Amino acid sequence: MADWNQLGLTMTSFSIRSTIISRYASTHVQTVLRNTHPEAKEAIFDLDLPASAFISNFTITINNKFYVAEVKEKHQAKKMYDEARRQGKTAAHVGTRDRETEKFRVSASVSAGNQVSFELSYEELLHRHLGKYQHAVSVRPRQVVGNLTVEVSISERTGIDYVHVLPLRTSQTGGRGEWDADVPPSTRVEKGSHCAWIVFTPTPQEQAAFSSAGIMGDFVVQYDVALPDVAGDVQIYNGYFVHYFAPRGLLPVQKNVVFVIDVSGSMYGTKMKQTKKAMHVILSDLHPDDCFNIVTFSDAVHVWKAGRSIPATAHNIRSWKTVNQILLPFLPSGTDINKALLEAASVLTQSPLEPSPQRIPLLIFLTDGEATAGVTSGTRILVNARQALRGIISLFGLAFGDDADYGLLRRLALENRGVARRIYEDSDAALQLTGFYDEIASPLLYDVALSYRDGIDLTRTLFPNYFHGSELVVAGRVAPGATEFHIQTVSHGHNGQLSLENDISANATEAATFGCSLDLGQIGRFVQRLWAYFTIQDLLQARFRSNDTTARRLLIEKATNLSLKYNFVTPVTSLVVVKLEEEENATAQAIGTPGTPLVRQPRLSGEGQGQQLGFPLPFLHPLLSFAVDGDPHFVVQLSGSLETLCFTLDGHPGDVLQLVTDPAKGLSVHGHLIGAPARPGSEDRLRTYLDGIVVLVGPPRLRYAITVTLQGVALKGEGALDLPFGHPAWVSHPGLGIRVGLGANVTLQLGTGLEFVVQRHQYGHPSYLQRDHLGFYVVDGSGLSAQAHGLLGQFQNADIQLGHSTVPGHTWLQRGSAIVPATRVTKLLKDSPLPAHQAPCWLVKGNDVTDLLGGAYMMPGVVAQPPGRMGVPVFPPSC
Repeated sequence: MADWNQLGLTMTSFSIRSTIISRYASTHVQTVLRNTHPEAKEAIFDLDLPASAFISNFTITINNKFYVAEVKEKHQAKKMYDEARRQGKTAAHVGTRDRETEKFRVSASVSAGNQVSFELSYEELLHRHLGKYQHAVSVRPRQVVGNLTVEVSISERTGIDYVHVLPLRTSQTGGRGEWDADVPPSTRVEKGSHCAWIVFTPTPQEQAAFSSAGIMGDFVVQYDVALPDVAGDVQIYNGYFVHYFAPRGLLPVQKNVVFVIDVSGSMYGTKMKQTKKAMHVILSDLHPDDCFNIVTFSDAVHVWKAGRSIPATAHNIRSWKTVNQILLPFLPSGTDINKALLEAASVLTQSPLEPSPQRIPLLIFLTDGEATAGVTSGTRILVNARQALRGIISLFGLAFGDDADYGLLRRLALENRGVARRIYEDSDAALQLTGFYDEIASPLLYDVALSYRDGIDLTRTLFPNYFHGSELVVAGRVAPGATEFHIQTVSHGHNGQLSLENDISANATEAATFGCSLDLGQIGRFVQRLWAYFTIQDLLQARFRSNDTTARRLLIEKATNLSLKYNFVTPVTSLVVVKLEEEENATAQAIGTPGTPLVRQPRLSGEGQGQQLGFPLPFLHPLLSFAVDGDPHFVVQLSGSLETLCFTLDGHPGDVLQLVTDPAKGLSVHGHLIGAPARPGSEDRLRTYLDGIVVLVGPPRLRYAITVTLQGVALKGEGALDLPFGHPAWVSHPGLGIRVGLGANVTLQLGTGLEFVVQRHQYGHPSYLQRDHLGFYVVDGSGLSAQAHGLLGQFQNADIQLGHSTVPGHTWLQRGSAIVPATRVTKLLKDSPLPAHQAPCWLVKGNDVTDLLGGAYMMPGVVAQPPGRMGVPVFPPSC
């Protein structure tokens, strides 16, 4: 990010929140900057993104005006951008590639005394490498920030083996700051069997100790999952499924590997020294039962052991190391990629391809340039390679430096059972080379075929190799009406063919939450978005490989339609933000995602964006917690005690509950009840749920009215704004912050020490007893005054004592002169936005609740006013 101190902007907040559900990560980055100067200043927001991530939302809030970017087809966005630029409305900055990250950059002009908020959301699938998943977020505010927070939650259905936070990574080359020996300070890790929370909140002093510009590095979390079933983990939600296949405990299959190394003049110097260093390490790690050979090339080709590969014995390894002068580059010379590939293929095909035991043929090809000698046509090289490798040899391409023809190497790898990787010209190039080799050093299975009876719209199901420490992932849809889901896996390994079959119910995981996930809807949505994420990548990869113009056009069209439906910024779409001319004093520039322009357009609410993953909710404060959820069930932590009070209030449909009132703060919170069918055998007991929450903020006059319903949030005061669920948003006004998660949660920040969360609960397939409803949680009530009252507000300062009788089993709660009996029970409590859990509480029943509370705090028979903007009644508050 830009140096805000030099620009005269003060960053008041920098926060990153990541939710990881079954390897699928949704990350939300938000910065708030204030211009304290008497003249307008430019604010620049730039962020390093993982190369595989898809941006799903971008929002700018300037001078209390709210702009949400749209995702448009790339050419349409370019036309809009060109037109805006022609009119002098915008200027663009194009993102650039830096190693395995993408740059996102935006600028805006902030008038004197005002502030700007930038928010960016992106999603990615974490891939398993060398037995671990890694999630890295860029923390580079470029100044010391009063409020800096990084929060990561991890939910894994099969369990979490371990979680490790790495030292701050200060550069992609592995350089580290002062803290490289330790976990970053002010880092908390809370790990359960299926849920982990990681929070990083460095103080200003700790940030300044890192550097004069504050924190400048990547916050990196590594973890692995438990996967006891050799058939893998299958999750099915809302008609979509994902299958994670990563069998453990398999014996490795030996390999026949040929290294093809460019020794042309451009490799002279540091690159050749680094390549030699890496080869010494790689060859030392070969298994004695492996076979190997080395081919070097420039405009001529040299095969170290002509004819065929040789066993990787200690003697043969030492033999190569004593004569590795073959890696001395020939000066001057060209690059004959075609001939080098054919010679290497000849070595592998002359070596028996199916001996006993089986060896997997691998070709690792490294070059730093383009084809300049022999056959130079990329198309001809691709055809020749396909014929020579015969569909049985896996080719892995390493493009060393910026001048390498990465596009050609990628095509070669994709068409021949492999992958391509960029190797960057940095001090750690040797580590990059050995790191890549480590990922493919231990093949466990080959020719893996996964098939799904009643599975449709499948992503890739055929995999040439499965390496130790990796994972194969397939997503798709379950055919309508299917009740059983049959999975078959056929592959080959150390002991020959491996066949696995598994039958599971088509709704086996539909009804189960897990980990830190807040509700079933949030879990279910991740599978659908993961399917879209994978499908788009498959379509783009197929487009890259195709030589047919018509086929490429159809593939682009499909990828574009899916990208627009799920609001993903991909290589075929762009972000669009337009700003009206009369508001030109508020912003001046717009910047695109990598390689794309960004144009402005006013928009107050999202539309046609598809379902989205939810943001992680704020990490729960170590304060008193109060909540109402369900039928409605109240859970209260008693002040000055670790004890918990639980009770239920039975109202009538249409009643309004006074949840929090605080005259000193000008605050009131009310909840509206809807009815639900009685349970069999309990027809005389009414069942009610919350379907609306109204928050009024003053004084001396009404400043804000916030209505949360099952559809979303409506804000009135200084204008009106609708924020539907399913579209991420952050609204900031003086004394008020509203964060709408991508899923179904709303966080309300009402100044220092006041933070509420409203959670929407939806049922995919509700029974006749279930009703969609809201839950309300006071996650920080420390800012409430001594005048606070209401069903929940009164407990912030209430003095309730627990007393025990001399008669065993007789316990009471005393508040002033009121004494009521209480029974210690263990119940399923929903006392926070986290999943419900079994916990003990003191239960107060029936009329005793009213005595303890000092009133019912209920307004029966309230007549609703006409429907509000979100389509539900707006009911009046009490005095």
